[in-house]
Amino acid sequence: MRARSLPEVASTREAWALLGLTAPVEGEALKAAFRVAIKAARPEAGGSEALFRKTIAAWRLIQAQNAPLALAAPTARPPAPPVLTISPLDAVRGGVVEIRIGRRILRVKVPPGLRTADHLRLKGAGDGADLYLPVLVRMAGGLSVVGDDLYMTRPVPPRLLEDGGRLEIETHAGPRSAWLVAGHQPLRLRLRGLGLPARGARPQGHLFVTLEPSEDAPSAAEDLLVRFARVWTPDRLAA
Repeated sequence: MRARSLPEVASTREAWALLGLTAPVEGEALKAAFRVAIKAARPEAGGSEALFRKTIAAWRLIQAQNAPLALAAPTARPPAPPVLTISPLDAVRGGVVEIRIGRRILRVKVPPGLRTADHLRLKGAGDGADLYLPVLVRMAGGLSVVGDDLYMTRPVPPRLLEDGGRLEIETHAGPRSAWLVAGHQPLRLRLRGLGLPARGARPQGHLFVTLEPSEDAPSAAEDLLVRFARVWTPDRLAA
């Protein structure tokens, strides 16, 4: 069995002593001590080859002790920015939304056309730096958003689905009419151009209306009465 060779410098304390130091030092003071010690350890300066090797070994041992870790200690991650939650109508029309950032409550102006996963830039809101808030469009007021499109449900009398006729749908953009064909029961209507507005590379969306049979839905006659009352004001009746 091969005998294991002993290190030339047994401990850090011995290494400091070989460099003529009584306490640990760093930086330029350590380099200066090594230069003096290695110069004195040279055989031509009165030292010896053994002392010269030990001085170098002492320097290497101290360097190894002072070397930083291969992987730096993980730093604390900055807190994630709050999510800017807006309604489908905010996404369509824009508006002002309050959001809490730390101890501050900011009123954020929301431009039309924001989609979920977009980011809204707030200049100087992050302790002087710009803050980018992720956007979430959450269902509200009977409207939901998927991609560029809006979705809603409209209760419809079963008789209207069977016999067909005109259906008026109250939308965020005002009343819209659709004609149902007798014998055909479409589960969903598409109203073009009533989705989220175009923004950047995202196109104009549509509004999809799911027709839900309901006995409680107003009949066609009641629907006509509602539209008549909306148009024929008392001033027009008196004319």
